[in-house]
Amino acid sequence: MRPFGVVNGRAAVMAQANVDTDQIIPARFLRKPRGGGYGQFLFADIRAEPGFPLRGGEVVLVGGRNFGCGSSREGAVYALMDAGVRCVIAPSFGDIFAGNAAKNGLLTIAMPVEGFVAGDMTVDLPGQVIRAANVETRFAIDPFRKRCLVEGLDDIGLTLEHTAAIAAHEAAVPGWARPRS
Repeated sequence: MRPFGVVNGRAAVMAQANVDTDQIIPARFLRKPRGGGYGQFLFADIRAEPGFPLRGGEVVLVGGRNFGCGSSREGAVYALMDAGVRCVIAPSFGDIFAGNAAKNGLLTIAMPVEGFVAGDMTVDLPGQVIRAANVETRFAIDPFRKRCLVEGLDDIGLTLEHTAAIAAHEAAVPGWARPRS
């Protein structure tokens, strides 16, 4: 997965509460393989509404309470990332959405969002600070989640960190216990 360091770009504010994964990407678009480009389906049923805040090119989405609630579809994270969103800031997140986000390189920051406005924003994960409109705001993040995002470690990358130990274990397995090819 792509490492996350410092992200600079536009932010959009979509402050309504309970934006669920079916709004983020409707189920009818989930028949494509991962590499199929989910970004074009992001908010497909509501993006044509007047005043819809995402116009393309935003790297940060400021959301409302309980963002990403609903079903456990990983496609919601794929759609956001494929559309260029690298970070979502909201007061709270659906638990499964936040887990899927972390495992795919999308930073979720749970914090109050009052005062955030659309416009230029910098999210500095190593420094744990957000800069917008001449204001700096610090944020908290689980140290393990931060390490994985900064180093670009998904579950496979974490496993590969133990390659030497795995090889040593396999070498110690008696021949009679090894799988046959």
